[in-house]
Amino acid sequence: MKNKLYRPFLATAIYLLTLTACQEKTPKIYTEADINIIPKIEKVQINPGVFEFNKNTTFAVSNDEQKNAATLLQDKFKLAANWDLAITDASEKSNTVSFKEDINLAEETYKLTVTDAQITIEASGNSGYLYAVQSLRQLLPTAIESKNVVSDISWEIPNIEIEDSPRFQYRGLMLDLSRHFFDAAYIKETIDAISMLKMNVLHLHLVDDQGWRIEIKKYPKLTEVGAWHVDQEDIPWNSRTKNSPDDEASYGGFLTQEELKDIVAYAQLKGIDVIPEIEMPAHVSSAIAAYPELSCLAEPIGVPSGALWPITDIYCAGKEHTFEFLEDVLTEVMDIFPSKYIHIGGDEATKTNWKTCPHCQKRIKDEDLEGVEELQSYFIKRIEKFINSKGKKLVGWDEILEGGLAPDATVMSWRGFKGGLEAAAQGHDVIMTPVSHSYFDYYQGPPEQEPAGGGGFTPLNKVYEFDPVVETMTEAEAKHVLGGQANLWAEFVPTTSHSQYMIFPRLTALAETVWSSKNLRDWDDFSRRLPAAFERYEYLGINYSKSSFIVTSKMETSVENKTVSLVLQNEYTVSDIRYALNDEPLNSGSKHYTEPIILSKTTAVKAGLFKDDVLVGNVFKDTVKFHNAVAHKTTYQTEYHKRYQGVGAYNLVNTLRGTKNFRDGRWQGWLNSAAQITIDLEKETPINKVTIGSMENQKNGIYYPTLIQVFTSKDGETFKETVAFKRPYADSSEPELKDFILECKAESARFVKVKVSTSKNEQNANEGWLFIDEILID
Repeated sequence: MKNKLYRPFLATAIYLLTLTACQEKTPKIYTEADINIIPKIEKVQINPGVFEFNKNTTFAVSNDEQKNAATLLQDKFKLAANWDLAITDASEKSNTVSFKEDINLAEETYKLTVTDAQITIEASGNSGYLYAVQSLRQLLPTAIESKNVVSDISWEIPNIEIEDSPRFQYRGLMLDLSRHFFDAAYIKETIDAISMLKMNVLHLHLVDDQGWRIEIKKYPKLTEVGAWHVDQEDIPWNSRTKNSPDDEASYGGFLTQEELKDIVAYAQLKGIDVIPEIEMPAHVSSAIAAYPELSCLAEPIGVPSGALWPITDIYCAGKEHTFEFLEDVLTEVMDIFPSKYIHIGGDEATKTNWKTCPHCQKRIKDEDLEGVEELQSYFIKRIEKFINSKGKKLVGWDEILEGGLAPDATVMSWRGFKGGLEAAAQGHDVIMTPVSHSYFDYYQGPPEQEPAGGGGFTPLNKVYEFDPVVETMTEAEAKHVLGGQANLWAEFVPTTSHSQYMIFPRLTALAETVWSSKNLRDWDDFSRRLPAAFERYEYLGINYSKSSFIVTSKMETSVENKTVSLVLQNEYTVSDIRYALNDEPLNSGSKHYTEPIILSKTTAVKAGLFKDDVLVGNVFKDTVKFHNAVAHKTTYQTEYHKRYQGVGAYNLVNTLRGTKNFRDGRWQGWLNSAAQITIDLEKETPINKVTIGSMENQKNGIYYPTLIQVFTSKDGETFKETVAFKRPYADSSEPELKDFILECKAESARFVKVKVSTSKNEQNANEGWLFIDEILID
C-alpha cells in the first residue's frame, strides 16, 4: 500500500520539478562577442557563470580613491535601479565589489576579476580603480546609463578576468573655448563622457583672437574687454567684418578662477588632468584689444568676431613689459591648474610687425639673433625658462620648432607627423595630433548632409587609422611619443549640441588608438562593439553623429559597354544597405545591395542603411545622369594637377559628381592654368547643351571659372567656337557647387573641345585652383 501511494507522488514531484525547470531562466553563456568594452581591453578570460547585482550588493573600500571609483557605479544604480548600494570598509565573501590596493601595478593598470560570488578590483591608485569601474560599467547592460528607473532587467555581468593597461600615457581632447564660449556645466559633461573612454587629458584652449576666457585678477580688462566681441553670429565665419574698438561687444563669456578650480577638482575625481593653453605670441588679438601696449604698434583694436588672417597683431617681443605681463598671467594660471604641462600655443605668428618694430629689432641686435624666426625662438625659450622655474613643462604647437626648440619643450605636432618626427629625433617628447586624423572640426560625412565644419574630411574610420608612432621612427624616437590628442576647434561650432556631434563617436575611435595595443586594433571588431556605445550615448543624452551610417557611392565607367557600375557603401564592412530605383519606394522590402548596380541610362537611386528592417540615418539620393559624352575618350590639352586627379582619364565623363569636400577624389584640379579638354563622341551627334560642373571654395584657393568656351569639330582638326560664357570674378566666403550651362545652336559634331579659364590670378593670388567634376553634353 505504501509503495502504491509513493509512485503517483513521485511522478507528480518529477512533473512539477520538470515544469519548474522549464520555467526557470536559462543562464546565458557569454562569449567574447558579448564584451563590448571600448577601448579594447588587453587581456580577457571569460569563465562560466555570472555575477548579478541586486539591492544588497555592497562596495568594500579601504581608502578615498577606491571610494571615489565606487561612487561612480553607486550613482548609476541609484538612477537606473533605484538602489542605494552601500559602500563599506568590510569585505563580504559574497555579493561584494571589493577594491584592493596592489602597489606593484603600474599607475594606470588594473585587474578585474568577476565570479559568481564577488567582484575584485586591483590597482595601485585612483586611475586604475576608475578604469576598472569604467570597464565594469561597460560590462553591464547599456540601460545602466539610464537617468530613469529601468524595470524587468537583470543587472548581470559574465564571470571574467581582465588585465588592462594603456599603450600611451597621454590621451587627450582639446576644447576650443575662444571662438565660441562653452560654460563650466558643458565642460563637466565632457569630462564625464571622455572619462568613460579612459581618456586622461582635457586641454582647454582658453585664449585666442576671438576671446579671452580666463579671469586674470591683475589684468581685469582681459575679461572686461577681451572676453567679448560684436555679435555677428548671423554671418558666416569667413564673411564677418572687422570690428572697431568702439563697437558694442556683447557676444562671449569667460570662466572665473573659482569656476576653473572647480572644473580641475572635478576632473581629478574622474582621472583627468586639465591642461590650460595661453596662446603666445600670436592668436592674442583679444589681449591686445584689452591692452594695446602689448603689441608693436600699440594701436587700439576690436576683438575679432570671425576669421582673421594673416595674424599680425601679436605680442611685441622687444618690450620688457610683454614678458612682465605674460609672467604675471602665467603665475595666476599655474595657481589654478596643477597640471605638469602649460600649453603656450606658439603657432601661426605672422611676424610682419616684428620686422619693422624698433623694439623687436633692438632685441634681435642685443641678443645677437639672426632674424624674426630666431626672435620667436628667443620668445619661447624665455617663457619656457619661467615655466620651468615654477616646476612646470612647456608644450606648444609644432611651430615652436622654428628658429630652434626650447631645451625642455614638448611638441604637439598638428601639421601632420613631420614636426613630431623632427622633435623626437632631437630627443624631445611629442604629442601627435595631426590634422589628417585628429581635427574634429572637419566634416565626418558628405558636407551637404552635415552641419558646418572646417572644410576637411575626417570620417570615423579615418580616425581609427591613427597611430601616434610613425613606422620610420627608431625605437629611441618612438619612446618620446607620449600619445595623441583630438582637437575640436570651434570656429564653426557655436552650440554644445554641435560640439558633441563633432566629438562623438570619433573620440570613441581615437580613444582605442591611444589606449589599446596596436595588434588588438581591428576595424570590424571595433564596428561590432560600437552599437553598444551608441546605446549608451542615447541614454546619456549625448548628441552623437550618425554620419558613419550614411550611404555613399562610387562609380566605375565601362568604356567598352558605355555603362556605369554603381557601388553603394558606408563605413562598415558588414552593412544591410537596401536601395530603390527611380519611382520605387525605399522601405524594408527594398532590394538588398550585394553587388555593384550596372546602369546604362539615366537612373534615380535611393539607398539607406537598415538595422532590424528599420532605416538608420539619412537616405542617399542621387541621379546618375547619362549624357552623350559618358565613357567616351577624353584628351587633355592641359593636364590636371597630380594632387587632384579624380579617377583619371574618364573622370569628367563618368557621371560621378563631386561634393563640397574637395578632397573626395571626384574632382580634377588645375593650378594657375586653364583647363582644355577634347571629347570624342565617336560619331556625329546633335549638340544642344554643354554643362560644366565646378566648385568654389575661395578659402582654399578654389575659384569658379570666369570664361568658358566650347568648340566643335567634325574631324578633330578644324574647330570652331560654338558658344562662350563670361562671368566677372566675385568674392565668396562659403564653399559652393554650380553647374555652368551653355546652350548651343543645334548642330552635329563628333568632337567637342572645352576650355575653362579663371582670371583669379589677376587678383594676385599665389594659388588659383580650377576644379571640374563632369562635362555633360546633351
